[in-house]
Amino acid sequence: MATWTAQTTTAGHPDQVLMVLTDPDEIARWAPISFELVDFEGQRLLAGDKVRVRGALGGPTIQFQVEVTEADDGRLVLSATGPIRLDVEYEAVAIEHGSQVRASVALSGTGLRGRILARATDALLAGGALTSAVSRIADQFAPPATDQLAPLAVA
Repeated sequence: MATWTAQTTTAGHPDQVLMVLTDPDEIARWAPISFELVDFEGQRLLAGDKVRVRGALGGPTIQFQVEVTEADDGRLVLSATGPIRLDVEYEAVAIEHGSQVRASVALSGTGLRGRILARATDALLAGGALTSAVSRIADQFAPPATDQLAPLAVA
């Protein structure tokens, strides 16, 4: 169907970004589509891992088999296969004060249900879900906001 891309810069270095990309608790904070890992007992996703995930895409719960093909050097590459297929790549490249983070999601669906879910996922991505996800990744490394009150003028 389509391939979606997004990018941002962050103060996190590529190895730090990879930690956020592969830690199941962190993934839940930034993922463009909410899901949960099923029966995964590892600390983080590693190349060669095959895990099941469950989530909702605008309706009933669906499951995917996820195969992680790469998870090192600031790069996470995986495929999620279920009623639709998602080929996903995140890459953090070092820049002077952190990283440039790029994300790519290619999706396709076959059969009636797969095409319907692919269209729904395409609409989520068109609505900015991937852009929001990379922004949430970058936000993990932003300094905490401080509330500063302006002095009141006394008359």
